[in-house]
Amino acid sequence: MPQPTTPELPNIYPRTAIAKLDRKSYQGRPETLPVEDVAPVVGMAESFIRRIFGNKRKLTVDEVLELLDQDAFSETFVPRSRVLDYLLSELDASVRSIEFPQDQKWDLINGDFLQVVGALPKASVQCVVTSTPYWGMRIYKDACLVRWADGEECAFGHEQTPEGFIRHTIEILHRLRPVLTESASVWWNLMDTYMTRTQIRSNAYEALQAMDGRNRMKWGDHEHHRYSAGHSYIKDGEQCGIPALVAERASRIGYYTKSIITWAKINSLPEPQNSRVSRNLEYVLHLSTQRAPKFDKGAYRRLGANLGGRNALYEGDKLSDVWVIPVSSGGDGHGAQFPLALPGRCIAISTNANDIVLDPFIGSGNTAVAALTLGRRVIGVDVSQQYLDLAEAKIRELDQRLPIDFCATAPQEEFQADRKCG
Repeated sequence: MPQPTTPELPNIYPRTAIAKLDRKSYQGRPETLPVEDVAPVVGMAESFIRRIFGNKRKLTVDEVLELLDQDAFSETFVPRSRVLDYLLSELDASVRSIEFPQDQKWDLINGDFLQVVGALPKASVQCVVTSTPYWGMRIYKDACLVRWADGEECAFGHEQTPEGFIRHTIEILHRLRPVLTESASVWWNLMDTYMTRTQIRSNAYEALQAMDGRNRMKWGDHEHHRYSAGHSYIKDGEQCGIPALVAERASRIGYYTKSIITWAKINSLPEPQNSRVSRNLEYVLHLSTQRAPKFDKGAYRRLGANLGGRNALYEGDKLSDVWVIPVSSGGDGHGAQFPLALPGRCIAISTNANDIVLDPFIGSGNTAVAALTLGRRVIGVDVSQQYLDLAEAKIRELDQRLPIDFCATAPQEEFQADRKCG
C-alpha cells in the first residue's frame, strides 16, 4: 500500500454543484444489481423496495432509475446523478483479506481506512469507536487524497461542501457494516461546523490558541482558507447541522440510530462569539445493526470515572444521553484526541472480554489504551505514521503495567510495511 503524503490542499469554496441525472445514458442497459447493494445507495429499506417491485433479488438498471424517481429517494453517500455509475462500478470490486489471529491483542495499520476496511475479517468487529476529522476546520497531519464514491477527490475533512463531508462519513459507515457482528455498536464522535469565512488552522493547538485569543496570525498568514458563499441553502454564519444529518443518513443505509449523545465538555476553552451562544459540546452517535445490540449499562456504575464510569460530580446514577466528560489535554502531540473515558465507556458498554474493537481514525491511541485496559483486542488505522508511533508507544507503556500477551504474528505480505501488531 503506498504511504500517504500530505498533499497540496485547496481552499474550500462551498459552492453547491449544478448536476442532474443523465437518464438516457443508462436506459436499457443489460446489467442487474442486487437489491441489498441498491438499497443503501437510494436510501430505502429492502422491504420498501420489495413493495415496489415484488420479492426480487436483483433489479434491472431501468428499475433502479425508477427508484430514483420515487418520492422516498434520499441521497446517502452518492448523489442522484452518480448512483448508477457507482453501482455498476461495484460489480467488479475486488476483495482482499487481513488475518487477525485469536491470540493477537492489537494491530496498527498505516493507510487510508477505505482501502483497509474491505480487507478486515467479515463479522469480526464488536465495537467501533472513533473521533473523526471535523469538516473544514483544520489541516490533518499526513492527510491523503481519497477518491470517493461521489466523485470528489479530497482528504477527509477537507471537502468543498458540508454535504460532501456527510456523504464521505456515510460511505465509511457503509463500508464498515460487513465487518460488524450482529450485536455490534458503532460510537461515532463528531462536531458541527458553522458556515463562516475562516482560516483553516494547521493543527489543533493553533485552533485552541485562536479560541483563547492567543493566536495573532492574520488572514493572509494562513495557507488555507474556507469561504462561505455559494451554497444552495446554508447561509453565511449558519450552523450546518452535520451530526443530525449523518444520523439520518446512517439510518437510510440500514443502521439503527440508537442515540444522539451529547458530550458536554466541562473544561473546554470558551469560544468568543457576539451573535450566538458559544459551543461547549460535541456529539456521539450510537449506531447498531440490529434493534437490540449488546448493551451492558451496568458498566457505567462499575468502572472508575477515568475509564468511562459515572462522573460523580456531574452525572446521575442512570446512564443518560448527556455525557459529562472532561476533554483531553492533548499533551502528547495530538491536540484533537478524545479523552480516555469516552472510548472506555463506549467499549465497556458494548463488548465482552477479548472482543475486537476498531478505531478507523485512531490518532495517538486512546481507544487502544482503553480497549487493552478493559481486556479487549483492538485494530487501529490512521494515515499518519507519526500518530501511530504515538499510539504504539502508549501500548508499549501499557504493557509494563498490564499483563498484555504480545505475540509476533507476522502480517500478510501486502500489509507488511504498514502494520505493527502484538
